[in-house]
Amino acid sequence: MQKLLIIDDNDEILRQLKWGLSKSNYELIFARDGEEGLKLFKKHSPPVVTLDLGLPPHENGIGEGLRCLGEMLRMDPTAKIIVITGNEEKDAALQAVRLGAYDYYKKPVNLDELKVMVDRAMYLQNIESENQELRRKTVNESGIVGECARMQVVFNQIDRVAASDVPVLICGESGTGKELVARAVHEKSLRADMEMVPINCGAIPENLLESELFGHEKGAFTGANKLVKGKVEYADKGTLFLDEIGEMPMTLQVKLLRFLQEMVVTRVGGRKEIPVDVRIITATNIDIQKAMEEGTFREDLFYRIGVMTINLPPLRERGEDIELLANYFLKSVSVGQRTASKRFSEEALACIKGYEWPGNIRELENRVKRAVIMATGPEIMPEDLGMKGDEPLRQKLQTNDISLKDARFLLERDMVENALEKFSGNIVKAAASIGVSRPTFYDLMKKHGLKSS
Repeated sequence: MQKLLIIDDNDEILRQLKWGLSKSNYELIFARDGEEGLKLFKKHSPPVVTLDLGLPPHENGIGEGLRCLGEMLRMDPTAKIIVITGNEEKDAALQAVRLGAYDYYKKPVNLDELKVMVDRAMYLQNIESENQELRRKTVNESGIVGECARMQVVFNQIDRVAASDVPVLICGESGTGKELVARAVHEKSLRADMEMVPINCGAIPENLLESELFGHEKGAFTGANKLVKGKVEYADKGTLFLDEIGEMPMTLQVKLLRFLQEMVVTRVGGRKEIPVDVRIITATNIDIQKAMEEGTFREDLFYRIGVMTINLPPLRERGEDIELLANYFLKSVSVGQRTASKRFSEEALACIKGYEWPGNIRELENRVKRAVIMATGPEIMPEDLGMKGDEPLRQKLQTNDISLKDARFLLERDMVENALEKFSGNIVKAAASIGVSRPTFYDLMKKHGLKSS
C-alpha cells in the first residue's frame, strides 16, 4: 500500500480524513505539527502529503507550513505535496505552489474532491517513478546515458576493447564525453584496480608538457629543486589518458612515439631508463586525418595510438537522446541542489530538441543547471535555458534549411520586436511604422510572446 502523510492540527479534520480515507488503498500516517510531520516524512518517504499551512505554534500564520513544505521538498524533490488552506489564504496557497507544492485545496474539506486530488497525485507520482526507473535503465553500466543506435555502437566498442591492452583513440567534438568513455574502458579493463591518470595535452604549455609527462631530475632546469615523477610513472600498472593529443607539439610527439615503442621513461635532465607498464588511451576533437595530411600530426604516432578508434557522435546526431539527457541532468541537478522538482515546458523541450548544441553534452548540462536556478516556478521556460523560443528556427535559417512559412514567421517577429524597441514600447507609433493597425499589432505581439516594455 502506498503511504499518505496527513499533517494537520485540527482534530475534526483529522477525524474526517481518517474516516473518509480509511477504505482507500493508502496507508494513512498522521502528524499534528510540523516537527512530527518532518520526522514521519523522513522515516516513511510518502509519495503524497496533505499539509495544512496553518500549523502550530503559529496557527494563524503560514510560516510554519511553508517551512515544512520547503524541508520536505529538500528531502525529496519528487514528493507531491497538497497544501490545505482557508478561503482567505489563496495568495498563500499560490505562494506554496510557486515554491513547489503540487496543488492546493481550500477548506472546508469535501472528501470526494480531496480524494480525487490525492488519487491524481499518486497516479502522477507512479508515472514519474516509472519514468525515472526507465531513465535509470538507460544509463549504460559504464555510467554513460544513451539509447540511440550510434551510442549502442559505442557501448559495444567499449566492451570489446576493454579486456585487451591495445591503445584506444577516442574521437569526437568538444563536450561529447570522451573522458567518460576513456574511464569506462579503464574501469572495465583488467587494470581497473589501478589508477587512470589523465593529462590534457592542450592545456599545458609546451615547455612544461615534457616534464609533466616524463618527470624531471633535481637541477634539470631553473626551479627544479627536487626530483619529480611524471604522469607516465604514476600511471604504472594502470592507464594513461592523453586528452586532446592532437594539440601535442611535434617535438614531443617524437618523444612520445619512442616511449610507446620501448615503454621506458627518461626523466628530463636524467639518463636512467625507467621501464613502465601502462595502457594508453588518447582523445582528440580535431580531424586527425586532416592533421596528418597537413603535417601537424605524425602518421607513425597515429598508427601507435589508434589501434582501436571509437568515434563519439555529436549531440545533435543523437535523436531522442537529447531529451533523455536533458531530463537526466534536470533530475540530477534538482537532487544535487536539493531544490523542488521541476519539469520542462513544451516550449523549452521544443527548443532543446531543435537546437544544434555546438557545445554538445557539456553545453546541455550547463544550460540545465542554469535553468534550475533561474526558473521561478515548477516549469522551465526557454528563457530559463538562456534560449529564445525561435532559436531553433534561426539556426535553420543560417543553414538555409527552413520553410518559407518559418522564414516569414521570423521576419514578422523581428519587425515587431524592432518596432517596439525603436519607439520605446509606444504601440501606436510601432504599429504605424510597419503599416498595421493597433489591434493587429497587439495580436502580433501576443503571437510572438512580446511585451511593450
